[in-house]
Amino acid sequence: MAFRFPDDVCLAYVREKIYNGAMDEKIRINKYLSEAGFCSRREADSLIQEGRVTVDGRRAEPGEKITSDTVVYVDGKAVKKVEEKVLLLFYKPRGVVCSTKKQRQETTVTEYLNYPLRVYPIGRLDKDSEGLLLLTNQGDLVNKIMRSTNAHEKEYIVTVDQPFNSAFIKKMQEGVELKELEVTTRPCKVKALGKKTFQITLTQGLNRQIRRMCEALGYHVVTLKRVRIMNIHLGRLNTGDYRRVTPQELEELQWQLEQARMEREEEES
Repeated sequence: MAFRFPDDVCLAYVREKIYNGAMDEKIRINKYLSEAGFCSRREADSLIQEGRVTVDGRRAEPGEKITSDTVVYVDGKAVKKVEEKVLLLFYKPRGVVCSTKKQRQETTVTEYLNYPLRVYPIGRLDKDSEGLLLLTNQGDLVNKIMRSTNAHEKEYIVTVDQPFNSAFIKKMQEGVELKELEVTTRPCKVKALGKKTFQITLTQGLNRQIRRMCEALGYHVVTLKRVRIMNIHLGRLNTGDYRRVTPQELEELQWQLEQARMEREEEES
């Protein structure tokens, strides 16, 4: 159960912020666009660099700060903060690309969903992989989940092209050297489910990490399905379907994110 401050404490906090003028503090444009549900902060930085973001009739500058009542335009259209916040659980099929920008003849995840509100994926799941993908219009939520130092768990079911032995499982668990990335993967949880199938739980998100790990040990991934991100499970959702996360799932997710934040601050202090 997530901790909740009493209403009178929350009200006093808001009053103090208003009194001290904190509500009028300036924020970076990338954070504004993120909180508006338009895109992630990283995507916002790219838009600014491309000169597609304007403020007061001029091109926005990287790192520029604005007040909350400033009108920001992207490609000449005003960006308005969304009223409704959503977090979707989607079973991404193989062949669908985790991008909001159309490239070549590929089908993007937002095209496939055709959701009535603008949403974008939290993280990536490569084109040849399937399974759980979270999408939202909440920029801060994206940043909290994507923060690499939080070491959030992500669980996958993987099938390779040939039978493996206990030595393979042990090497995967202990960490695999990926020479092309000049890094050794973090220790992780691995469990054999069959002669060629295993379950793996990662706490990092290197590019095509599982495929690279298997290839480094002489195996080729045949199928790869993500079944869990933190406390959010794919469950019995069918390929291509989506649903909103439940209030209980969201509450637990927010609690875990807050715990990760507190632990990170403790380590940094």
